[in-house]
Amino acid sequence: MRGVLTKCRYRFLAVAIFLAASLPSLLFAQAPAESAPPAPEQRTTPAQDLQSPGDGTAPPVPVPAGSDSSTDATASPGQLTLFRHTETAPWFVAGQANVVFQWHDRFPAEYSGPKSFTPAPQSGTTRVETLFMGLQVTPNLELLVDVEDATGHSLSGTVGMADFPDLDAVRPILTSQAPYFSRMMLRWIVPLSSRSLEAQRNFLGLATSLPERRLEVRLGKFSLPDFFDLNAVGSDPHVQFLGWGIDINPAYDYAADTRGYTYGLVAEYYQPHLVLRYAEALEPKVANGLDLDFNITQAHSENTEAVLHHDVLHGHETVLRLLAFVNHADMGSYREAIAGFLAGQTPVPQIIATRRQGRIKYGFGANLEQNLPRGWRAFARFGWNNGTTETWAFTECDQAVVLGTDHDGTPWHRKYDRAGLALDTLAISGDHRRYLALGGTGFQLGDGALSYGRERSVEFYYTAHVWRGIFFAFDIQRVTNPGYNQDRGPVVVPGARLHLEF
Repeated sequence: MRGVLTKCRYRFLAVAIFLAASLPSLLFAQAPAESAPPAPEQRTTPAQDLQSPGDGTAPPVPVPAGSDSSTDATASPGQLTLFRHTETAPWFVAGQANVVFQWHDRFPAEYSGPKSFTPAPQSGTTRVETLFMGLQVTPNLELLVDVEDATGHSLSGTVGMADFPDLDAVRPILTSQAPYFSRMMLRWIVPLSSRSLEAQRNFLGLATSLPERRLEVRLGKFSLPDFFDLNAVGSDPHVQFLGWGIDINPAYDYAADTRGYTYGLVAEYYQPHLVLRYAEALEPKVANGLDLDFNITQAHSENTEAVLHHDVLHGHETVLRLLAFVNHADMGSYREAIAGFLAGQTPVPQIIATRRQGRIKYGFGANLEQNLPRGWRAFARFGWNNGTTETWAFTECDQAVVLGTDHDGTPWHRKYDRAGLALDTLAISGDHRRYLALGGTGFQLGDGALSYGRERSVEFYYTAHVWRGIFFAFDIQRVTNPGYNQDRGPVVVPGARLHLEF
C-alpha cells in the first residue's frame, strides 16, 4: 500500500508540472522552440537573467532605484529602464539584452586534449535577449512567462575550465536556434498575516505588496538559481561578475537542462528574519542534456535552503543562506570508470559506461552576505558535494570557496556605477582527479592527462551607468590551473559587456 501511495504521489506531481508548463503555451498559442538534444558530453551554462532574490532582500542589481542626475537628467526617480513600466496594470512586460565580448592572448600549455581551453589567441561574443511577461490573474495568483534567445560563440566552445569566464556562454550546438520559453510558471501567494510589506515588480513577481508572513508556491519551468544560492553582491552576470564559479556556487550541481532551466515545484515560507525554501525539480536524461526526464520516480532533485537575516554589525544587515541538495539520475561513478579501465574493459576511463539509474549525488552550501559601512558589501560562499558521483548538470567542481566585495560609485559622484572584486579556489575529489589523469573526459573537462592543482580565479569588473537602462562594463579575469591542470595556464581573459534594460 505504501508503494502504491508513493507512485500516486509522484504521478500526481508529474501531471501538475505538465499542466502548469502547458498552460502558458495554450494561452500564447505556440510552444517553445527546442533544439535536438546535444550529445551526452555537451554543455552550456545557464543563460542567467537579472536576478531577484526570493527572500525579500533588494534585487542584486548594481544600482538602487532612482535617477542619476549626473548622467541622466531626463529620467524620473525610479526609472533605470529605457521605457517606463506600469505598477498598477494586471499585466507586466519588460525586457533586457546582454552582449559580452571576451578575448585572451596565447598562454602556456604543455599539452591539450579534447576538452581543453584553447591556448592560442582567440575571442568570443555571446548575446542573450529576454522578454519578460506576466499576468496578475488575482491579487494572489500570477502567471509568469519569459521568452529568451541565446546566441553567439564563446571561448573554446565553453569547455576547459570549471570556473568558465562567461555565464552567458552557449555551446555551438545550441547557437542559431529559434527563441525558446525559458520560464513558464504559476505563482500562488498564501497570506499568513495581515501586515504587508512593499515589493518591487520584476520577472519573478508582480505583486507590489506582500504579506509579512506568507507561503508562496510556484509550479512550472524556471531556473533553480532564480531562488537558491542568491547573493546581492555576486549572482547576476549581466551587471556583476561574469565567472561561473563566482555568480553561482560551483559545487551546487543544480538540476537543469543544457540552457540552465528545469520544470518543478518551489515552496517558500516567509516570516521576519527567516525564509525556508524547498524545490522538487526534473533532471536531464543525460549529463548536461537538453531533454529532461519526466519520470520522477527514477530521476529528480530535492533542494532545501534556510535564509537567516540578522544585524551582526549594528545597522548593517547580515544574510546567511544554508543549502542542501540531493540529485537522483542515471549518473556514473568515477571510481567504477577507473576500475573498468584498469581491468581492460575500456581504452580510457569512460564515465558513460558506468551510468546507473537512481544513483545519488548530494551536496551542501553556505552563502554569507554582509552589508558594510560607506557603500561596501561583501560575500562568501562555500560548497561541497560527494565527488565520487558524476557531475550531472552545472560544472565539474566538488569543493569551492568564494570571496568577494563591491562598492558603489558615490565617492566619485557616480552613485549608480559599481565596482567588484572576487576570487575563488575550486577543487575536485580524488576519484574525479584520477579519472581525468588517466585520460577520462567529462562534459566540461578532459586534457588527456592531469598534473593536479586547484583551479583559482580572480575577477574585477566595473559597471558604468550610461543613461536610463543602458550599462557598460569592463571585466578582467585571471585563471590559474585551468581545468585543475598545473601544466596549463595561467590565462588572463579581459572582456567588455553591454547591458540594456527595457
